[in-house]
Amino acid sequence: MMRWPGWHHVQARLRTELRQLATFHPSDRGWQMPLCAALASGLPILIGAYFDHLDDGLVASLGGMVFLYAPSTPLHHRMVTLMACAFGMSACYALGLMGHFLPLLLVPVLTFITILVSMVCRFYALGPPGSLFFIMAASIGAYSPIELSQLPHQAGLLMLGCLQACLIAFFYSLYIVRRQAPKPAPSLPPATFDFVVFDSVVIGLFVGMSLALAQALQLERAYWVPVSCLAVIQGVSLRAVWNRQVHRIAGTGIGLLLSWGLLALPLDTWRIALLMVALSFVIESLVVRNYGLAVIFITPMTILLAEAGRLGQVSPDALLQARLVDTVLGAVAGLIGGFCLHSPRFRDAVGRQLRRLAPSRLRP
Repeated sequence: MMRWPGWHHVQARLRTELRQLATFHPSDRGWQMPLCAALASGLPILIGAYFDHLDDGLVASLGGMVFLYAPSTPLHHRMVTLMACAFGMSACYALGLMGHFLPLLLVPVLTFITILVSMVCRFYALGPPGSLFFIMAASIGAYSPIELSQLPHQAGLLMLGCLQACLIAFFYSLYIVRRQAPKPAPSLPPATFDFVVFDSVVIGLFVGMSLALAQALQLERAYWVPVSCLAVIQGVSLRAVWNRQVHRIAGTGIGLLLSWGLLALPLDTWRIALLMVALSFVIESLVVRNYGLAVIFITPMTILLAEAGRLGQVSPDALLQARLVDTVLGAVAGLIGGFCLHSPRFRDAVGRQLRRLAPSRLRP
């Protein structure tokens, strides 16, 4: 029987990809950090469940995710970083809410936010998750079904969530610096034009294009498209971009099955709150070890975070199908953007034109 000459190469490539998917990275992260992260994002939901205002708790819970930006540095540097991130996340969410009332400007607004946040994160060498949660806050805000009079209330809720996350991070830091010597505050790397400006502009344009494509396809509440695009495109190398795309699509597919099982349960406000605390703890325990495995649990958490208030109004099957389409569309757009971002020919051609538009003091 004849065999295709390239079959052995395909088998070897598949084994490599499966090995990449199944690789577990070592981590020195103890259980205290995932527990505090779960409290930072889960406590507002528990408070919202107690007062029967789950929607308000979910908004504040989004702000609680700023806890994840706490670096392993001395206390003064850690808290300044967190408070700056809290301000940035509040501003992004507020701009996203404003974009909700100007649908024709939503794509330019999100593109501008992504470019600006990416530049700031790269200039100050902000570690993972980088610009991801800032753009997630802006995207969820842009698709929040609120009235104009509710805008200050919603923005205030997210800011309160950020503040309680900073408070939890303060007490966690007091505890952890006594057990582990903090790392020295890193010195800022040289701010090159390509790394800070060019990369940020390309990332922002592809995130905006992914949202424009979602609007052209008339996808409802397509907030997850730009988030998926950003999560993939910000890989440090083309290999990392490809791995993230595969992890995100495969993890989301399995995560949707988990979500379907969870949504089939009789979920009330308290069960939703406790479930999100548990999911947050599992995610922060896994994400540094295997991104694809963490995405399995990220999927139901983000669905509950953005859609828990509509669970009785929308069919779970339609909701899960929409999230799968959003993820695939965003990941493919991110992969294309990653190819462009790491292509020497693209960088040379586009970068030359971008330098002409930039002031001379910003050029290398």
